[in-house]
This record gives sequence, structure tokens and C-alpha cells, in this order.
Amino acid sequence: MAELRALAAPFVVPGPAGVAVRTRLRVSAVEERVLAEVGGCLGSLASGDLAVRCRDGLDHNAERWAVRKRALTGRSSSRWAGSITKATHDQWSLARRGLAAHVRGLEAGIATVRHRLALPVGERGTKGAPGGYRSRREWHAKSRRLTVLEARRDRAVADWQAGRVRVVRGGKRLANTRHHLTEARLTEERWRRRWEAARLFLSADGESGKRYGNETIRITPDGQLSLKLPAPLAHLANAPHGRFVLERPVVFPYRGEEWADRIAGNRAVAYTVHHDTDRDRWYVTAAWQRKNVPVLRLSAALAAGCVGVDMNDDHLAAWHLDVHGNPVGDPHRFFYDLTGTAAHRDAQIRHALTRLLHWTRQCGVKAIAVEDLDFDREKTREKHGRRTCFRNLISRFPTAKLRARLVSMAAEHAITIVAVDPAYTSRWGAQHWQKPLATPRRKPTRHDAASIAVGRRAQGHPVRRRTAPPRHHQSDGAGHRTVQAPPGVSGREGPRPRIPGPRTRSVPPGHGANAGNQNAHHRSGRSAEHESWQQDSLPLSHEERSWPRR
Repeated sequence: MAELRALAAPFVVPGPAGVAVRTRLRVSAVEERVLAEVGGCLGSLASGDLAVRCRDGLDHNAERWAVRKRALTGRSSSRWAGSITKATHDQWSLARRGLAAHVRGLEAGIATVRHRLALPVGERGTKGAPGGYRSRREWHAKSRRLTVLEARRDRAVADWQAGRVRVVRGGKRLANTRHHLTEARLTEERWRRRWEAARLFLSADGESGKRYGNETIRITPDGQLSLKLPAPLAHLANAPHGRFVLERPVVFPYRGEEWADRIAGNRAVAYTVHHDTDRDRWYVTAAWQRKNVPVLRLSAALAAGCVGVDMNDDHLAAWHLDVHGNPVGDPHRFFYDLTGTAAHRDAQIRHALTRLLHWTRQCGVKAIAVEDLDFDREKTREKHGRRTCFRNLISRFPTAKLRARLVSMAAEHAITIVAVDPAYTSRWGAQHWQKPLATPRRKPTRHDAASIAVGRRAQGHPVRRRTAPPRHHQSDGAGHRTVQAPPGVSGREGPRPRIPGPRTRSVPPGHGANAGNQNAHHRSGRSAEHESWQQDSLPLSHEERSWPRR
């Protein structure tokens, strides 16, 4: 039997550290042209600054940063120069981290291919390691694949050591779409509008102590939005000090009170203005940081029970558990569709999480247990081979986005998120919970059973159910054992003692389903049985032997 890995302890997920809200800008045709011209001018400066930063590579330092900022100040303003250089630094750092992740993925693929090439053709794999390739033809193709991966790895490592990154302002995918307009169902004009909108730069970080928290893009408490124009476009100003003011006020329908309280105290608020070419609308996003909220203790979060959630490709399977880890009521499923555009997928996830949170509040609990999923190391082509359906599933499954959105939305409902180790939850849940909970009108799925395993693991209970008692006529008539032993009770899952002597059971002593070493059959813990039971071996009379069997 393969050795099972150690399970990580459950933990309370910290709340969100920042807030971002978005609202639509009602702009006229003149204001739209001004915003597009300002964004294009600043976007051109941002592109040039990014090129300079990429050329500097690892030789960049604070002095080079100051030189870049001074060069941009004369062509825009000091505040716009600070925003552009900071955005450039963040984009370069993100590309650097992406390159490091790419190198790790290539090294993992190379190690897998080398391992399988070293095995004889057709050798079966084990639970912890893959086997050899199925045929000589596949072995030869993978040997060539290994050469390609090693060449890619060498180039990526050389780029990492030299400090080279490859960044496309506007997005690499959108840039490549220019060569596949027919497949993307776009005209050249529509693509050009989308490309130019993606390369606009209208973003400014806030600064505490300044008026309304931002001097570059300012929104007053009454909703008046104004922005500082760069030096080449100062002639477009319609307000003093080279500012351009929008006529119609800005209203934040969501978190408006929190935003108003923040700007009233002159605390930092960052703003980003962008253009949605598909809808032909302009939007502004306000973002700010929150104070670190103390993380709730795990025992306090689970004081009233929890809702266990199993995340799947098309739905969330949830089940309400009481404080003892027993399922209450029926399972619930919250479906979503991950096909279509990114905006459609995001709306589907948001809608499913909203229904989950509302149902959690109806159950009267303050905690949701979820799996701490991470597919970053599990979606390589070399690891899963021909399992293309599974590779596509884990590649499109938005684990990070779903987890981040769930944490942020749960914080607004005062619900705590508890993350647990996802190992073996589906297997053990189906083994111990799926069949016992089935009724003529309720047919729990494997995912429903996994949600129970997730919830019990968050509560510290073992996944395995308590051992069911024998039938009444094969026991001492003590009745059903309904008490759940706490996790710390020793011997609660030990083998029953072997009682010598005649038995009325059909199974010989020591050979029953519950005999033997139960530790070898259970992984996540052991369920409860306060006292071992046994049937007294009483001699049977001649009359008792003549009774018919029931």
C-alpha cells in the first residue's frame, strides 16, 4: 500500500487587505475625446519608460529610477511621472515572477519525462510515480520532446540570469489576435480600438494627507471628477491649475459610504479610468487599503458548526454540518458555467458565491470550509499525458479567482473562510458518507459526500463515520450507539477484542468486518465508539436451538 502524505492543519483565511469599487462615467463626446487623448499621451510615455526599464535589467537601481522620473516629469508632471514609473516597476516585477514560474514548470516537466524514459516500455506506474511509456513510438517522441523542453529551459534560465523579460503593453494575447482576426470574429477596426484602449494609461496612486486622497485624479465628496493634464495637453484644461473637470458627477453605489468617509479624512485612494470598447463605456475604479483585521480563532469560527464546500468544474457542492460534524438537512448545489467570455465566467462565479453566502447565513453558521486547492504544479502536459479532458479542466478552473472572491465577499457577510488540505476528500467522503446518506428521495453524489469530508476536516473530526452497530438480534440489545466520541479519545477505533467460545454470528471470531488493525484502514483519523461491545457466550439449550432463524 502506498504511503499517504501527511495532512496539513486547517487554518482561518485572512480577510482581504484592500477594496476596489467601480462605477460608470457619464461622459459627453468632447469629454470622451479628451480622456482618450490624455490616456494615449500618457500610455505612450508609459511604453517608452517600460522599454527603458527592460533594457536596464538587473542593473536598475534607485538612481536609474530617479533619472527616469525626471525625464517623464518634463513631458507630463511630477505626479504622473511617479505613477508611470511605479506601474512600470510593478509590471517588470510581475514579468520576472512569471519567468521564474515558467522555469519551474519546465524543470518539473523535464524531470517527469526523464523518469518515464528511464523505465522499461510498458511498465505500469505506481500511485506516487508514473510508469513507462506505452510503446517504442511514444518513447521516441517523448525523447524528442525532452530535447525541446531542455532547450526552452536553457533559454529561460539565460533570460533570468541576464534579467531579460518580455512584456507587451496591452497584452500578448490581444497582440497575437491581430494575426487571427477571422477566428476571433473581429474586424481590423474593432481590434484597433480594443488595442488602443488597452494601452491607455489613466491610473494614479493616492497619497494620504493630500486633498481628498489623490491630487492627480481627484473625486470630491459631491462626485466631481477632475484630472491633472500632462504638459503637452495643458491647452485642454477647463479649470484652473491645468485640470480637466467632468460635468456629470460620479456616484459609487457600492461602498459609497466607506469611500466618502475615506476621502473626507484625506486618506489615500487610487483611481483608474478605462474604456470598455465592446460597450463603448468609460469606467472609473477606486481602490484603497484596509487595516489588518485580527484573524478569528478557529474554534470561535466553528462554534456554531460550518458549511463544507467541495469546488467542482461546474458547481459548488455544499452541506451544513453541526458542531459534532454531522450533516444537517439536504445537500445544496450552486451551479455556474465557465464557458464564454471572461466577464461571463466572472459573473457566473460571483452569482454562485452570492447564493452560497446567503444560504450559509440562513443555516445560522459563521464559517465555510473550503479546500486549499492549488493546480499550479498539477496541470503540466508531461504529468497528465493523454488525460486532455482533465488537463483542460484544471487549466480553466479559476481556483485563485474563486478563492479571492469568496474571501472578499464572505468578509462583508461576517463569515469566516476555513481552508483545509484537499487530500483524499473525494475518495474518503464517497467511501464513508455517500451510501449511508442515500434515501429513496435523496441521492447524494460523490461531490456532496466530499463536502462533508471537507467540513469535518475543518472541525478537527476524522472523515470516517462511526462504526454502525450490528443488527438487534446479533447484539446484546443495548440499542443504537448515537454518541460521537471526541477526537482525543484513545482507542475509539481499535479492533474489537476476540472473545473465545461459541458464537451465534455467521462469521468466525476475529474474522469480522471490524476485526484487525483499524489503523491500517483509516487515514485521516478514527471515528468514535465510546465502549467496545461484546455478546456474552451463553450456552444454548435444546429448545433454543430448535427455534427457526429470523
